[in-house]
Amino acid sequence: MARVRQFREASGLTQEQFAERAGLDYKYYQHVEAGRRPNPELITLLKLAKGTGRELWELLKFDGPPLAVADDQSEHGSKATAAKGARKRKKPKGGKP
Repeated sequence: MARVRQFREASGLTQEQFAERAGLDYKYYQHVEAGRRPNPELITLLKLAKGTGRELWELLKFDGPPLAVADDQSEHGSKATAAKGARKRKKPKGGKP
């Protein structure tokens, strides 16, 4: 759960925001992250991966280097951040993208 928390914090999300993104109940996610639910089911792990915008194997890869904030903003950046950036871009006049 430490890796999920690192991904969440690197994305700048609160527990509540992350739980919503992952499709989990906020209180349930709090218990999972705090370790009070030590053996989450596979479906929960899949939802956690979805919330981080990563594949499940990336969450379970414990032999890699520790995560850094810059890692989250690389090719695996959050979909929400990309969507916000897309909304902010204005189309140039003349109808051409």
